[in-house]
Amino acid sequence: MKAEIIVVGSELLTPDSSDTNSLYLTHKLNEAGCEVHLKTIVGDVQKDIEEILQQALQRSELILFSGGLGPTMDDRTRAAAAGALKRPLVPDPEILEDLRRKFASRGFKMSPNNERQADVIREAEILENRLGTAPGMWIEEANRYIVLLPGPPRELQSVFEHHVLPRIRKLSGGTRLETRSFYITGMTESELDTQLAPIYTVYPRIKTTILAGTKHISVRLYRWLRPGDDIEDLDELASRIQEKIGPAIFSTQNESMEEVVGRMLRESRNTLAVAESCTAGMLGMHVTRVPGSSGYFQGGIQCYSDTAKTELCGVPADLIRTHGAVSAEVAEALAIGVRNKLHASIGLSITGIAGPGGGSPEKPVGLVYIGVSDGVDTLNRHRIMPGDRESIRERTTYLALSWLRRFLMKKTE
Repeated sequence: MKAEIIVVGSELLTPDSSDTNSLYLTHKLNEAGCEVHLKTIVGDVQKDIEEILQQALQRSELILFSGGLGPTMDDRTRAAAAGALKRPLVPDPEILEDLRRKFASRGFKMSPNNERQADVIREAEILENRLGTAPGMWIEEANRYIVLLPGPPRELQSVFEHHVLPRIRKLSGGTRLETRSFYITGMTESELDTQLAPIYTVYPRIKTTILAGTKHISVRLYRWLRPGDDIEDLDELASRIQEKIGPAIFSTQNESMEEVVGRMLRESRNTLAVAESCTAGMLGMHVTRVPGSSGYFQGGIQCYSDTAKTELCGVPADLIRTHGAVSAEVAEALAIGVRNKLHASIGLSITGIAGPGGGSPEKPVGLVYIGVSDGVDTLNRHRIMPGDRESIRERTTYLALSWLRRFLMKKTE
């Protein structure tokens, strides 16, 4: 079943608000066997909403609205849907009485404009909103299904889960979307696609997407299955990808890099300390986002200045004078120093130039060095990161975690 999502709200056309409802709905619709082929964000203009619904009725079997069901004058989804469907809005006395009870139970007097929320499109089925005042609606029109949902995420999810999802599952007839995911690090997007394209193009029934971000690259496989279909080709493609780039895959279970590294530290009974210059605490923040990280994370030192590197991590001043703060030698000294200072079994360090200033032809903006030491081996790696200051810092943080993962892998081989 082809589905379309229309998100209503002028605030979502500004840089101050973002739409999360369509992400939730897409996930749930896919699980229920509906393919979302179009999403639209439209402002609170009745004429625009009407036109979009009229167009949607020509191309989609299931149309879901999010938002615009409130009591104010700019909540126009009800009126727009009624206009597009050429059906009148009719006051529902039961909904009106329920609204009055809800306000009274909370100690409020209902404002007259809340009465608009009791207006129902003729022949629509009412979808109870247990968490708010705006009920949803389910409308059938010429073999099309139109669903009006409230905008607040908690309310939308409650109405959808209780009233909409069971109906959609029946309509889909058992069709479902099966997926496989790979999170990859240590490769560029073009390098990855060069290796994988000869493999995934052999499977035309499977949609393969490669998405690069500042944290990692995601490869996702999608296959729509009807009742009786098997997933042998999906499992076969997933197995071939795993075989081709295995060590570069750090998760197939939607785990973050910090979760994977945390599990490896626990299993190997290692503890970690970090020394950060250009990332200034971002690495430690990501490590400690994982519940239970106190079991392996000793702490971190933000050694932004040369003085801090020397006094807090024991980096010799003449090493900095000779090689510069951004260098392989200083990265290694920081890893050794923070490991000893915080009594960890592994020290991990970052030093670099995040910009926008401070670069030179020899050491450009984006140059970062990462050091790691466990008392037996001390290593460093460097990269020149693209992007602005914030993306350089984020990319560097995840590169450090990625290289720590590789370091731990080698220790267990």
